[in-house]
Amino acid sequence: MKYPTNTRPTRRNFLRGTLAAFTAPYLIPSSALGADGTTAASERIGMGAIGLGGQGTRNMEAFLSKAEVQMVALCDVDKGSTRYEDAWHRGLAPAMEKVEQHYAGKTAAGRFRGLKGYQDFRELLARDDIDAVCIGTPDHWHAPIAVAAAKAGKDMYCEKPLSLTVCDGRAMADAVARYDRVFQCGSQRRSDARCRRSCELVRNGRIGKLQTVRVGLPGGHWIRKNAKKSFDPEPVPESLDYDMWLGPAPWGPYAYNRCHWNFRWNLDYSGGNVTDWGAHLIDMAHWGMDCDESGPIEVEGKGTFPPRTAMWNAATEFEFTCTYASGVKLIVRSGGPVRFEGTEGWVDLGGKTEPESLATSEIGRDEIHLYESHSQHVNFLECIRTRRRTAAPVEVAHRTITVAHLGNIAMLTGRKLRWDPATEQIIGDEGAARMLGRAKRGPWRV
Repeated sequence: MKYPTNTRPTRRNFLRGTLAAFTAPYLIPSSALGADGTTAASERIGMGAIGLGGQGTRNMEAFLSKAEVQMVALCDVDKGSTRYEDAWHRGLAPAMEKVEQHYAGKTAAGRFRGLKGYQDFRELLARDDIDAVCIGTPDHWHAPIAVAAAKAGKDMYCEKPLSLTVCDGRAMADAVARYDRVFQCGSQRRSDARCRRSCELVRNGRIGKLQTVRVGLPGGHWIRKNAKKSFDPEPVPESLDYDMWLGPAPWGPYAYNRCHWNFRWNLDYSGGNVTDWGAHLIDMAHWGMDCDESGPIEVEGKGTFPPRTAMWNAATEFEFTCTYASGVKLIVRSGGPVRFEGTEGWVDLGGKTEPESLATSEIGRDEIHLYESHSQHVNFLECIRTRRRTAAPVEVAHRTITVAHLGNIAMLTGRKLRWDPATEQIIGDEGAARMLGRAKRGPWRV
């Protein structure tokens, strides 16, 4: 396999050169060279996983199942406990057991000890045998880890939503560009054939001139909590490095309902369903609107928020409208459809259309065909090898989640925002503009 000349030296390239230099009488097992149908060790992508909750573990398992991946290190601030997520025994130790069992089953001895666990991601990033990392932490940790990973020369698969703030997202996109890294956001609908076709119908004018895009997101707080637990401060579990879990976020006393799954409902760590699901569905709106690297010029809306002092203070009901330079309006609300509406009909994200005949409309060879991918994980691995753009690159993910962040800011302030997508600045409202970023606890500034 030939790599582009601008690709940095890696463990794989070094091993490839080393193997080529050896000649008889040295004997190399056929399995090491891939002659038995496996991937040669010199060609495998050394990977580490950071953050091993529900989706973090699922991503780890997805990569673990790929022959071209060698999972060599895992990291989580929770060593592993039943308190990680209700009914999900997650954390570092259970994840390590999964990986070790997977590889042990492929050895004659039935044992595997080639995996290292960490509670500090910096130790994992310092390893030179890791080519790529999978980031599955809460949102407030994405930017510090991604920027550090880019500087360390690692390619990244990062769960959605991309960032906690607009400034964090810009820092991530700039770092990925500066260090020439491959980046995939876990926006899985970019690899969904139905979503792609719906967006192609819109982009090719099948519904006439696009006028309105409606994006319905789940409302409320998806409460996953143990009925015996409360929001009251309690002792930190022995398995959890709580200060590291907080990281760049403001300090707050430990409580069961602050951490792990429930972080989504606290604005110190996430943006509620506006960002959690907006990352998926606003992304599809932008894909169909041809706004992957742009954004609105005005944002206004109203939301229902618990008191800011409440542990779960993200919006429970919301509606905000984004106006684009083209005149198209994107309306995001709690509940409702995901639908593109034009002068001659509409199409929803699942492929339903009006008129119904649009559902079978053929996209011609010379018409617009969007990036085709059938798996976010497989696409990422392919792009590591080819160094080409992924299905959901960091700049696109940043522009998507910026809309959700602006929606939250507009609803929290109760003011219409004027936004310049070129400079990524709120115009004429210093108070709202300050909300584009957050102060971070040291040493986690980006």
